[in-house]
Amino acid sequence: MENKEQFEQENSVDLSLPANTSEYAPEVEAERKVTSDTAKGEEEPKVTNDATKVEAENSNFKVEEKRGKEPARNNRMKKNIKGFASTLAAGVIGSVLTLTILPHTDYVKNFQSQADDQPVQIQQTGPQAKPVSAQAGNTNSIANTVERVSKAIVGIENYQQQQSVDFFGNTTGPSQNVEQGSGSGVIFEKKNGHAYIVTNNHVVEGASKLEVSLYDGAKTQATVVGTDALTDLAVLKIDEKNVNATAEFGDSATLRPGDQVYAIGNPLGSELSRTVTQGIVSATNRSISVPTSAGNWETTVIQTDAAINPGNSGGALINPEGQIVGINSMKISESGVEGLGFAIPSNDVIPIVNQLIKNGKIERPYLGIGLADLNEVPQMYWGDLPKDVTKGVIVMNIDPNSAAARAGFQPKDVIVSMNGEKISSSAELRKYLYTKVKSGDDIKCEIYRDGKLKTLTVKLTNNRNSD
Repeated sequence: MENKEQFEQENSVDLSLPANTSEYAPEVEAERKVTSDTAKGEEEPKVTNDATKVEAENSNFKVEEKRGKEPARNNRMKKNIKGFASTLAAGVIGSVLTLTILPHTDYVKNFQSQADDQPVQIQQTGPQAKPVSAQAGNTNSIANTVERVSKAIVGIENYQQQQSVDFFGNTTGPSQNVEQGSGSGVIFEKKNGHAYIVTNNHVVEGASKLEVSLYDGAKTQATVVGTDALTDLAVLKIDEKNVNATAEFGDSATLRPGDQVYAIGNPLGSELSRTVTQGIVSATNRSISVPTSAGNWETTVIQTDAAINPGNSGGALINPEGQIVGINSMKISESGVEGLGFAIPSNDVIPIVNQLIKNGKIERPYLGIGLADLNEVPQMYWGDLPKDVTKGVIVMNIDPNSAAARAGFQPKDVIVSMNGEKISSSAELRKYLYTKVKSGDDIKCEIYRDGKLKTLTVKLTNNRNSD
């Protein structure tokens, strides 16, 4: 979570938790007719990008060509945009200098206060489009599809309890809900008087109140149905009375590098709600280690060059047919790096969402040990490990009532394999534990203890939170 929430990777990981779009208004000096002769012999005015032209029709940003005097309204607009650009530039200069994976809760507060005059507002207008099967080459069809899906995109504001602090550091007065940030979400189902929204866990984590802004501008409070920190997914529900549209999931397994995709969300908060960016699928089945509040997790994602900006977290990545093929989640942030955004594939989202709606949580096997990657621990603590053992996971602590305790695990044991599959890191251990085995299974763990290789058999139980 940028700005307000920072994920920190700790040395010890506790598995007690599952583990200018612009409306162009060019001036026309005089009317002229284009005959067949002039069409052949004279150069016609050029439109550089049809998609830009269509997108401009739905935008409230108006930019005059640099001919003649600009209206005063545009002067104010430029001032707002300039202040906005300065804020972004400062954020880039202050960013980390090394490659970092950043989940994008991307809280953006007080955006309005950065404007010198009135804030920039984007209004969604235009006739309601009928669902169409869009063709990649048909810009009008794409615009209609985007307009239709945008009605299912929501903004989510995260409020958390805070108290005022005096000069001496003492809290004063009652606690109150203070906005900590914002993200995006997608309405995917209406059932039994409720509308269900999928978003990222880091968008809603720690919230005492969640406020959802709908397509028509209405705002309503949301209830958390369930969250999963490891996969960074969450489901919310709201009253369906103001909801007129839902989005449908597509098959992310059909995606190939080069396919067109569109990201829709609320970058920088509600002021730029339902912004659409266009790109392609850069790669599928990327595996990335991500720090979460439940520990490191090896996640599989879709890579895209469609711009995924702060506040896009939880928004939709759609195909030209308007189907959700991914939930925008993170990007690589490094000075000089562009076009490296990532989305959780829809085929991974669907089973998690269904289980959250059914149970309110994700049932996973529970081992009950705290871990640290071997390569992150100074060698002086490696004990009598053989010299050729350089990768694995060190047991830091053990839940006395866990499956690991019953199996005989001890602190400083180094796990190197499970059921014959090599384990090099805590992320790999979780990936194996949560995707290849289930509660009730027996697994054989190869460990090094005092320099000697041993095998321990563990009978897995449900995660601790399932009791």
